[in-house]
Amino acid sequence: MSNRAGDAGALWGGRFEGGPAESVAALSRSIHFDWRLASYDIAGTRAHIKALHSAGYLTVPEIEKLEKSLAQLLVRIEDGSFTAKPTDEDVHSALERGLIEIAGAELGGKVRAGRSRNDQIATLIRTYLLDEADHLEKLVLQLVQVLTDRAEENLAVAMPGRTHFQHAQPVSLAHHLLAHAWPLSRDLERLGEWRARARLSPYGAGALAGSTLGLDPHLVAKELGLSGPTQNSMDATASRDVVAEFAFICTMIGINLSRFSEEIIIWATAEFDFIKLDDAYSTGSSIMPQKKNPDVAELARGKSGRLIGNLTGLLATLKALPLSYNRDLQEDKEPVFDTVDTLSILLPAFTGMVATMSFNKNRMELLAPAGFSLATDVAEWLVKQKVSFRDAHEITGQLVSFCEKNGLELHQVPDEEMAKISKMLTPDVRDVLSVSGSIKARSGAGGTALPRVIEQISSLRKLVAKGAN
Repeated sequence: MSNRAGDAGALWGGRFEGGPAESVAALSRSIHFDWRLASYDIAGTRAHIKALHSAGYLTVPEIEKLEKSLAQLLVRIEDGSFTAKPTDEDVHSALERGLIEIAGAELGGKVRAGRSRNDQIATLIRTYLLDEADHLEKLVLQLVQVLTDRAEENLAVAMPGRTHFQHAQPVSLAHHLLAHAWPLSRDLERLGEWRARARLSPYGAGALAGSTLGLDPHLVAKELGLSGPTQNSMDATASRDVVAEFAFICTMIGINLSRFSEEIIIWATAEFDFIKLDDAYSTGSSIMPQKKNPDVAELARGKSGRLIGNLTGLLATLKALPLSYNRDLQEDKEPVFDTVDTLSILLPAFTGMVATMSFNKNRMELLAPAGFSLATDVAEWLVKQKVSFRDAHEITGQLVSFCEKNGLELHQVPDEEMAKISKMLTPDVRDVLSVSGSIKARSGAGGTALPRVIEQISSLRKLVAKGAN
């Protein structure tokens, strides 16, 4: 290793008599994970040299040569002929080395003027995450579309709706599937709202206090496709709430997948027998030949914990950092990189699983009225007969108790036994003792009745179409 840090791939060596200890150099390096930002770093440099030219620090021939050099460097990165060296401290130092190799030390050395790694990395992580947000949005939209398609295929299928994981009221399978689509639609809304905050450029903030060179941060922001510069240079370099918010949104996506995964795992058991998973989205056992395991759902459930860990670790890193930049912020990237990679792999597999699983409709409909799930319909029928809900609740509870003691379902109780429980339980109550009637009656806003479900499907299809454009 060189005895001077600047000669060894660092951007800061001039003040030091010698280079850092090997253990410190190893600890400081981030090139092994931040190299994925190389193209974003080059885009930032292209914007920066235009600001240098606009302010009079680069001539026309100089900026033309630098632009060609940066284009050549990007090609070398993409074809693998230029890679980071073990001695490169980070992506910034590696790319400066590459630019100098092409453009020469004198011209390449001018590029660093007016910027710091602090405002560079604060900008690069935003532009990177904005691109990844677009990619993840497409994957989530595909899942929402599949859930909507599966719902439309199963409009007439009834199933048990649950609270506390006990039978509660019958619902349509379509309504249940759409209940998993709406949280994902809110995640997409969060991504949209996040973009407005992420589309600000820290370039020009320098190390913390801005620059004296008169560079135009609006020009840089425009070149990068951002809406404008950040409002405070110290905040720009020291804050990573935009990264944490992105990690939170991704974590919520993972949690929403995990919730559905829990149901899919249970539905695939012999006891439930609600679904059959396609062979392409299942695995077997190394010892039990009969097994068909819901591994995609289990991995989704497990990886949600990984996403939570990434978010929690990032928040713990940020929680006590004084203004402005601190090297702790080097730790902001690996968690969010892993989060992006995890969802990028998980979402297509999960969507494929949902698209191909088959529903045991007869089994679902058989169990839809089980567990006295029509009891609320009886109570509400009594209310319509001018019985107070307090009394209606009591009467219906007595009816359920009679059924439990006699091994009957609600619709199996003879008229005379109903009359013994309450004179208000007339034979007309049988009009509501059907699953189809129960579902049809729940026609209020957001209910499980067919017209409301069709409205949901229409709304989600508009959301998907809007996102695809």
